[in-house]
Amino acid sequence: MDIVVKGRNVEVPDHYRVHVADKLSKVERYDQKIQRIDVELFHERNPRQAERCQHVEITCVSRGPVVRAEAISGDFYSALDLASTKLEQRLRRAADRRRVHRGRRAPVSVAAATAGLGFVEPPPLESAVLDGAAEQQDDEPWHIVREKEFSSEPMTIDDALYQMELIGHDFFLFHDKESGRPSVVYRRKAYDYGVITLAP
Repeated sequence: MDIVVKGRNVEVPDHYRVHVADKLSKVERYDQKIQRIDVELFHERNPRQAERCQHVEITCVSRGPVVRAEAISGDFYSALDLASTKLEQRLRRAADRRRVHRGRRAPVSVAAATAGLGFVEPPPLESAVLDGAAEQQDDEPWHIVREKEFSSEPMTIDDALYQMELIGHDFFLFHDKESGRPSVVYRRKAYDYGVITLAP
């Protein structure tokens, strides 16, 4: 398992990298298929946000779903503690979902179900769009600083809600298996969910 620590507009000291590796070495017990953990640090420059100026984002890349957690605090150590706690909860929930709870029936393994399919190289998870012009205009709110690209395999609404909860976002864009159209599930204020579907 590789742990990659990088900073956006902040230098990451070596002792913090060691602390991150110690802290995140425990999460492998929830998922043995984790290939890489990306940890991104971000410092908010606004002096009014001094108590919420350090932002830590952790992304686990495995052969299963991508699991993500983020936290904001006054220093990077407490933000890392909060984010790693959220990450452990989400990984525990994903591991619990994979476990068979009724009877002694075991589900068909993914390897057995996909044995007849050819291997397809997945697209890169994320590509940053930061060129020289965008870095010079860092304080202006209207430029794109990040683009993400995900696979568009068809899934049900329940699977999309599960993926949304794992990555910790308030919405999730997916290809609906039943209608065959692009759709978005999102979290509403009253602890329920909504779906937006594009018309044909």
